Amino acid sequence: MASVPPVTNLLAFEAVARRRSFAHAALELHLTPSAISHQVARLEAQLGVRLLERSAHGVRLSVAGERYLARVGGAISALVAASDDIQQGVRDSLYVHSTPSFASLWLVPRLRAFAQAYPDIALNLSAAHTHSDFALGQADLDIRYGVPQWPHLVVEPLFEERIVPLASPAFIREHRLKRIEQLLDVPLIQSNVSVVQWSDWFAAMSNRRAPERYALRFDRAHMSLDAAAQGLGVALESSTIAARHIGDGKLRLVFGSDKSVRVKAHFVVYPARHARRPPVEAFLGWLHAEAAKG
Repeated sequence: MASVPPVTNLLAFEAVARRRSFAHAALELHLTPSAISHQVARLEAQLGVRLLERSAHGVRLSVAGERYLARVGGAISALVAASDDIQQGVRDSLYVHSTPSFASLWLVPRLRAFAQAYPDIALNLSAAHTHSDFALGQADLDIRYGVPQWPHLVVEPLFEERIVPLASPAFIREHRLKRIEQLLDVPLIQSNVSVVQWSDWFAAMSNRRAPERYALRFDRAHMSLDAAAQGLGVALESSTIAARHIGDGKLRLVFGSDKSVRVKAHFVVYPARHARRPPVEAFLGWLHAEAAKG
């Protein structure tokens, strides 16, 4: 087994990488900038790679540093959270990782119900576009989006959702949108990471080809939805994830739910051994019950 770098060196690197400053990292860790610099240098020497690029303009991560931070950053956060739980006497802690849009638009608005049902469970929620690394102990459960290709893990779909064109009521009125071909003459918003693209939707709904250029492109569903709500164009997103926008009257289905592509694209993923923990079992039961409500 490869030797594990000293924790002090890892903490110094993570602090500098996060703060983009040796001075700020030193204040955070109650050390001198010189000591922080030496710890990072020792880590780089042990790994045999340059993690940080230093210049008169500050500090930035090298390509190797970006990759390394993505792996060790979550592990350090898990260690800190576990230590806090022990110190505070928390027995039933639960660590859930999620995609950002699902967390902010679907999960967080429902967490009050979970907290009321399970007041003894201390929930820690993190969100990022990268998957949680179970080997590093970063999470008990990971809610992922996409095509399920995660071997050696339990993969459970949450719900079937409808992918539909969505726009603000004012935008629909202004452009008098009633027919599919009219979409070719208005700004369309592209969601780069969606499992259903405009080309898929046009192919399923008509013999028209989707445009090759889009007014706006985003890599997060919540940004596409917010842009559409501001009248910047038509977004192609899940009506389930957009439920709050629709309920608040900020967005409307342009053509109705029959002009939709149905998919299962959100999954809760975890190693089988995790299901034996009571907090995990409780959250899974609650999560599936919420998902079944639609």
